Amino acid sequence: MPHIEIKCFPGRSDEQKTLCAEKVAQAAAEALGCDLSSVSVAIKEVEKENWKKDVWDTQIVPDEKDLYKKPGYTCDR
Repeated sequence: MPHIEIKCFPGRSDEQKTLCAEKVAQAAAEALGCDLSSVSVAIKEVEKENWKKDVWDTQIVPDEKDLYKKPGYTCDR
């Protein structure tokens, strides 16, 4: 039962978010060998000015050992 949570800046339409969720769910089901009906996807918007404190510092850095796809940027400022 994979659950995937995507965090992004605001500005995408509901149609864009729905399409993204569908594609991510399909890819996860195929890669993990599970039924598509078992996959859930949440998309949460985070304001750009809050990204470092709400995502980078609290989720990306502490969970670096669990990241299978690491970001190609840093938030060192």
